[in-house]
Amino acid sequence: MSSNFNTFQKRRLTSSYFSVIISIALVLFMVGVLGLVLLKSTKVANHFKEKVAINLFLKDDVSKEQIDKFRASLQEEAFAKRIVYISKKQAARDYSREIGEDFLTFLGGNPLKNGIDIYLKADFVTSEKMLALEKKFNKNLFVADVSYDKPLIELLTKNIQKIRFWLFILCGFFALIAILLINSSIRLTIYSKRFNIKTMQMVGATKSFIRKPFLWRSIQLGMIGAFISLIGLAVIIYYLDKFIPVLGLLKDYITLLYLVSGVIASAFIITLLSTLLATQRFLNLQTDELYY
Repeated sequence: MSSNFNTFQKRRLTSSYFSVIISIALVLFMVGVLGLVLLKSTKVANHFKEKVAINLFLKDDVSKEQIDKFRASLQEEAFAKRIVYISKKQAARDYSREIGEDFLTFLGGNPLKNGIDIYLKADFVTSEKMLALEKKFNKNLFVADVSYDKPLIELLTKNIQKIRFWLFILCGFFALIAILLINSSIRLTIYSKRFNIKTMQMVGATKSFIRKPFLWRSIQLGMIGAFISLIGLAVIIYYLDKFIPVLGLLKDYITLLYLVSGVIASAFIITLLSTLLATQRFLNLQTDELYY
């Protein structure tokens, strides 16, 4: 009879541990996915920002040698990601291809100007910084006109700020859910041992001595759950990198390090705090309160 009861207790305890591990793994997986989105949102935003260009239209009297020197000086500027020179002949060919006919035959000449497209680094794609660059280039002796899509820049900046704000809110919300769910699972596991805790306390065991095995067990369960969640995240990252290679997930070692460290640290901290709070509660209970 005693053997059957012990077997039942062991199975019940194993089932409890299994449920804790699964709960931790699922919650950390969700948090990890959101963390990945948050970490990569900057790269995605920068990718779109670096598609924005300032168009410089050069004066007709600027020589080829002066243009080459000007291009070289622009390439050394802190704001320049990529410099593309478009001659007036190339611009005419592109425009003719776009409209489907040779407009030069009607005009008798080429009214277009030589141009330089400056693709900016992401940090400089803001309304304020691009306005400052516009003023700077308008003072340049080689530049006849400066052009860029101002409404697009304003819309891009506002949308990126909104997306980041709501991502932070969403991550915070799921982090709170993670804490509550993991805490609840660990509390249920320790609840099943409340009589053992009280018995140890009654025979003179110190609180730190009683807590130690619970803390160690919870941290172990947390690490196992974190490991399972990281396997799930690895699968997600592999397929995302395969179908959206522009994100460069597998080559972004810093983001991967942040993600792995964040998942492991979250598992450790949440399980540690949850176990401390749960054991403290049962250590403070009176004997007659253990039945409620």
